[in-house]
Amino acid sequence: MSFIKFLFTRVFIKQLLIAGFVLLIFVITTLFWLKSSTNHNQKIKVPDLAKLSLDIAEEKLAELDLRFVVLDSSNYNPDFPKHSVIEQLPEAGEFVKENRKIYLTLNRSGYVFLEVPNVIGKTKRQAAPTLVSMGFQIGKIEYSSYIALDEVLEMSYKGKKITPGDKLQKTSIIDFVLGDGEGSLKRKFDKK
Repeated sequence: MSFIKFLFTRVFIKQLLIAGFVLLIFVITTLFWLKSSTNHNQKIKVPDLAKLSLDIAEEKLAELDLRFVVLDSSNYNPDFPKHSVIEQLPEAGEFVKENRKIYLTLNRSGYVFLEVPNVIGKTKRQAAPTLVSMGFQIGKIEYSSYIALDEVLEMSYKGKKITPGDKLQKTSIIDFVLGDGEGSLKRKFDKK
């Protein structure tokens, strides 16, 4: 018997109809299951959690049958209370389904402490961008008699001399003493 003749036999047609019926039942069952388990057309409006403590945010989300995950909170924003929500995803006002995870970023308790890099002996043009890129700010600039113009001779924070390796909070204002380009190699402040 050839293959084409087999396709038109009663046995093959009967098996084809049974397979089609089983497939149809499977598809219909799957569609009903998906409709009941995915909460189709359900909408929960995500609340605004900005500036709320984690405890209050947790209560608000629990009332709405939403879950949360705290992401790494490496940023500090002085406009927000310490340990409060500074960012959320999905954002406030968006619609989600129940049991959805809301990702929260919390505010740190303060700026991180950073190690002051060694910029002594470098020019202001090299030192300033290095410090600014780390998060420090440049404050007052004073000049001292020294042969090299704009070379960093010393750094200070709130009037106290700092050395490379000292730890200061991010956004601290660092003052410079620079060479004026008119002195000798002996630094004026090194004389005791």
